[in-house]
Amino acid sequence: MIAPSTRYERVHAKSTIFFQRLTGLLCVLVLGAFVYLGLYDFPNYRGDTLPLDASTILGRCNSLHLTPGPGPEFNRRTHSDRFQPGTTPVLIRNATIWTGLKNGSEVFHGDVLLDKGLILTVARDSLDIKAQYGNITTIEANGAWLTPGVIDVHSHMTSEPSPQLDGAQDGNSYFGPMVPWLRVLDGMNTHDDSFLHAITGGVTTSLIIPGSLNAIGGQGFVIKTRPTKERSPTAMLLEPPYGLNGSSVDPEMPPRWRHMKHACGENPRYYQSTRMDTVWAVRDAYNTAWKIKNAQDEYCSKALAGDWDSIRDQKFPEDLRWEAMVDILRGRVKVQTHCYEALDIDNFVRISNEFQFPVAAFHHAHEAYLVPEVLKRAYKNVPALAMFSTFSRYKREAYRHSEFAPRILAEEGIDVIMKSDHSAIVSRNLMHEAAIAHFYGLSENLALASVISTSAKVLGLDHRIGYIAKGYDADVVLWDSHPLSLGATPTQVIIDGIPQLSHPHVAPKPAEHQHAPSPPDFSEEAKRAVEYEGLPPLAPTRREEVVVFSNVSSYWVRHHVEEPMVDLFASPSVESEDAPSKARGVVVVSRGRVICSGRVGVGQCATYLSGPGAQFVNLQGGAIQPGLTSSGSSLGLSEIAMESSTGDGLVVDPLTVNQPTLIDSYVARAVDGLQFGTRNALLAYRSGVTISVTSPSHMVWLSGLSVAFSPGAAHRLARGAIVRDVVAAHCTLGHGDAGPSVSTKVATLRRLLTESVGGEIGEWFGKVANGTIPLVVHVGSADIIATLIGLKKEVEEHTGGAIKLTLISASEAHLLADDLAEAGVGVIVNPVRSFPFTWDDRRVLPGPPLSADSLIGHLIKRNVTVGLAPRGISAVSHPGNADMASWSVRNLRFDAGEAMLDAGPGVLSKADAFDLVSVNVEKLLGLDVDPEERDLVATVGGDLLDFEGKVVAVISPRQEAVDIFLG
Repeated sequence: MIAPSTRYERVHAKSTIFFQRLTGLLCVLVLGAFVYLGLYDFPNYRGDTLPLDASTILGRCNSLHLTPGPGPEFNRRTHSDRFQPGTTPVLIRNATIWTGLKNGSEVFHGDVLLDKGLILTVARDSLDIKAQYGNITTIEANGAWLTPGVIDVHSHMTSEPSPQLDGAQDGNSYFGPMVPWLRVLDGMNTHDDSFLHAITGGVTTSLIIPGSLNAIGGQGFVIKTRPTKERSPTAMLLEPPYGLNGSSVDPEMPPRWRHMKHACGENPRYYQSTRMDTVWAVRDAYNTAWKIKNAQDEYCSKALAGDWDSIRDQKFPEDLRWEAMVDILRGRVKVQTHCYEALDIDNFVRISNEFQFPVAAFHHAHEAYLVPEVLKRAYKNVPALAMFSTFSRYKREAYRHSEFAPRILAEEGIDVIMKSDHSAIVSRNLMHEAAIAHFYGLSENLALASVISTSAKVLGLDHRIGYIAKGYDADVVLWDSHPLSLGATPTQVIIDGIPQLSHPHVAPKPAEHQHAPSPPDFSEEAKRAVEYEGLPPLAPTRREEVVVFSNVSSYWVRHHVEEPMVDLFASPSVESEDAPSKARGVVVVSRGRVICSGRVGVGQCATYLSGPGAQFVNLQGGAIQPGLTSSGSSLGLSEIAMESSTGDGLVVDPLTVNQPTLIDSYVARAVDGLQFGTRNALLAYRSGVTISVTSPSHMVWLSGLSVAFSPGAAHRLARGAIVRDVVAAHCTLGHGDAGPSVSTKVATLRRLLTESVGGEIGEWFGKVANGTIPLVVHVGSADIIATLIGLKKEVEEHTGGAIKLTLISASEAHLLADDLAEAGVGVIVNPVRSFPFTWDDRRVLPGPPLSADSLIGHLIKRNVTVGLAPRGISAVSHPGNADMASWSVRNLRFDAGEAMLDAGPGVLSKADAFDLVSVNVEKLLGLDVDPEERDLVATVGGDLLDFEGKVVAVISPRQEAVDIFLG
């Protein structure tokens, strides 16, 4: 409007405005009179006096019955609501496209065009769009796999950000078991190093939910993992509820899905309650919501019937604290429920039927595979199961977990999802979880869908994510190999049409990794898991007589500890019909020792092939390789990590105050607390781990003296059960740990290593000082590592000898690689892919695609001796973390294979990868194993370093027997 320039124009303008306002007021009064006199036709009007907000009331009442979903115009959108202006279109050419369609079975070669945050075109033929787009980013895929973005349905990113700091831990409320009014959005922190690591695993979308301390813990929100220009949590949300920021809501629009976190079982017992108390509290909460819903329905029925007089003095019944619970009962909020055991699942299914609400998914659900019929009784639909692959036995309700659960449930026709529970499983490794589920029998199409399209369905977002199809969000991942192959890594991740990796580093994979692995047959094991309700017998069949292994493709041996390992069957000399490029071999064993080996057609083993009494095991092109050596876990010291009655317990640290005089100089020995026959130990043994080096559990500084033992032995007195009763002295140094300062602990080490100290502790650290046993320090920080290097030099100058110092975890060791090599300090890395769990781990070297080198590759290139420990749920650089790592020892074989692939071509050979988890670990821990006494492991189909080999036997000279696992 142009401002009036004369006095007359200003007066005229004011009078015009006055008459406009007067006219408007008269119109309102007339309309009000019409409403009052009933001359305006409202639906079902009965002649009662209409309230002035009648239209608002009727709109709200009508909206209560709308089902969540995309609006009517959604499928005609021309750009994404998350489109970032200025984003260049992207053309991906010549990709192998897994679309997610046809139940995950549709795969074809073609091109994909992304524009304005959407998938614009998916073509089986080459797209020619140069004339249409002047400025476009073209990515030549060269046949690489392209999938939709990975979707994590259970994550605690942002509410429990990394590195972990007390000031930003907002995952759980401590103010009662029922807090449905809380929103995780209000505790989401964008300063989280997890985002970039998640993206490097292809994760583009995550459901962030509160922790599981509360029976009803609050509302979860879906985010895209990319950074935004606004830098706020709100800007990361995907389809947040309308009106989230106080804006008006169109009552005719379908609402968007919301999510409510529930928890059953052990965790809500934090509030000193039993399961009975928890179930009652949940029922009481739903009863409260039910009453509000019924009051709303009664109010609205009168309003819609035109009975305005009966509700004249009433307001719409609502309570902000319970509104989300009411919407659960209306089918507008997805219930995401943390439940482990059969009784908890049964309880919750019963509640769902009592109050008539569907359950979107049971999370964790370790015993769900035992009760599929219970799941099918849930109200309205069968809940999906969001699961771990092998993470289990960390607490009682996870004890009966089975690695075959995903396949068993899928065979029952139930939707299966693999999830991270980040950072329990680092979200970067979510596709790896799907790959392990595939290894144990989940079909290829369902394994991929379990982290992509099935996840999208369970979130209620399968109208826009989870598929590569026209009109879907431009969230896609280009992989360096088949996504289910070991070590599969994105070479580019695109979110909302924006490439997230500016300069991706690629470690080329072998050609065979461009196809899905052919997993072993675990059909009998899966049946037994159900038959024995999750506790099938795991002990092997022991045979001391002759065992003949035939159809052997690789036979890895080392004749001397200083000699490299070689595959005796690597060089083809005799052609055979079934393996023209590499003749299969035979290995004959008696009393746990190889007495003959050779190729098919070579005569030295012929006597055994036809002799009576021998047991024959056909490896079907598999391998015989060295047994693996594990360290950095509490394997053998407990059965269930969080159940103190099943474990050895914690050592009393000498730096704690008020310590009894009797034990003020003792050192705990892990050998004295060993338990044999634990399920984690036997599963590790059945996965090729034949030696575990375990140190005592601790929570302050000094762990004690580790032991080397056989995970497959029946008891301590069995032949070959104890490899060495004392291996090394272990301690932990980390900022923020319990007890006195890091400098105090280092000062204590200095005194123990340079002065004459009495008692048992002085005796054993005297052996460290003179080089008899190694000092093993669990550490992450480069600053502490530098201090330890300096301490080593100081001690050696004082004693005139050399001490053996080994670091475990050492997340920041790359910053001091040359110094470590010069000082002769070795490193046992954990986890295989570094992650900034804590402040001490914040400067990690993540490996491809973020860095050219992995931590292992970097250290090896600088001549540091490197071993590998299983990944667990965190770095073992802080006390107590090793206690939660025992379940993961069984996956050490996969960690080693991944380490080999991440290091890149020419850095780690297969022999080197075996060394990472055998002789290198033993060397670093001072455990010299005679090559003639080394256990061997036989695998069918493949080897220990891939997703195709199945362990069928352990050949043990030390135990003078062959342990056989068949079914």
